[in-house]
Amino acid sequence: MTLPDTAPQRKVLADRLTEQGHLSSPAWKAAVEAVPRELFLSSGVFLADDTGLWQPVTPDDVGPREWVEVVYSDGSLVTQLDGHLAPDKATAPVHGFPTSSSTMPATVVCMLEALDVEDGHNVAEIGTGTGYSTALMCHRLGEDNVTTVEVDPEVAAAADAALEEAGYSTWTVTGDGLLGNPRRAPYDRLIATCAVRRIPYTWVRQTKPGGIILATVGPGAWSYGTGLAKLTVRKDGTAEGRIIGRSSFMPARAEAAVPLSGDLAARAAYADTERKTTLSPVVLDQWMPAFLAQLAAPGAQLVRAVSSDGRETVYLFDTGRESFAALTQDGEEWTVRQGGPFGIWDAIEGAVTAWQEAGEPDISAVRLEVTPYAHSYWIRDKTARWEHRVG
Repeated sequence: MTLPDTAPQRKVLADRLTEQGHLSSPAWKAAVEAVPRELFLSSGVFLADDTGLWQPVTPDDVGPREWVEVVYSDGSLVTQLDGHLAPDKATAPVHGFPTSSSTMPATVVCMLEALDVEDGHNVAEIGTGTGYSTALMCHRLGEDNVTTVEVDPEVAAAADAALEEAGYSTWTVTGDGLLGNPRRAPYDRLIATCAVRRIPYTWVRQTKPGGIILATVGPGAWSYGTGLAKLTVRKDGTAEGRIIGRSSFMPARAEAAVPLSGDLAARAAYADTERKTTLSPVVLDQWMPAFLAQLAAPGAQLVRAVSSDGRETVYLFDTGRESFAALTQDGEEWTVRQGGPFGIWDAIEGAVTAWQEAGEPDISAVRLEVTPYAHSYWIRDKTARWEHRVG
């Protein structure tokens, strides 16, 4: 299918992002107006339907006008399920878990603006995806100043081909982005388009003193309760910064949690303690408490289950430490049963209660420091902090 010239749609997108306050730099606006997003979605996308399935949509399935509308909508477009399935390989709606996507343009440009790049900067991108954000950086900085790393060979190959078609022969690398790419280091800026449980120290080593690292962090494996961290690398080889806002990305492939399976009740059959709790697990639906819960119990997965009689149980399982917490409601009260060597709910309850007593500050109040030995977070008082030690 031959598409019409999308220059008008690119300008409309850039103007809309500017009006919404996401885009302020003339250089980044010029990049949005110049880069055809459709080149990076040639294999199609998966769109969620009303039944919970993913409907494959390719350029050949719809008319040019409808396809252009899909491409230039301000939404994230899923381009791969379950680590292997592309839209042009699916013949019907399917179940699946998204593992690659083209991030919504508003999120992309906000992150690029926050990167504070200058002409001539050498930038590393972790997570190429479709290559659209890579192309925007190539337009802004020049193709020789951008290195992008993608773990999935098929995704990397498709992105590289799209970048070449768009006119950018940049440095595309297939490999584990958690290791960065030392061959092109040091970098002035490093940006990640995947979520990580901690900022890898190798990223700090590969970034120049005074350079910036921008990445979504979530100490656990939750799809929410994560924040966009902006750190500045210091001369002593450490980095410090803060969470600048909420952010949600697919996890780095190596850090994705294996979904729990089997009988959840059997996993929580043997409790060591049982008590009432004044903290309702409903609070974990909120972004900041979810972030704090992951800090307090970084290995815990959250699962909600409803029995045949309609009674809900909220489970937290840390399979690595063979620990669990199971919370059930009785009227206005909640009872928590805990088992294993680590008191998951004790830790979460303490962290969230302290946050409530501190006036419930937003996630943007969180600061963090990365050293060769630890990854530390704190709010206001650096002496009271959560620390994740290396090894």
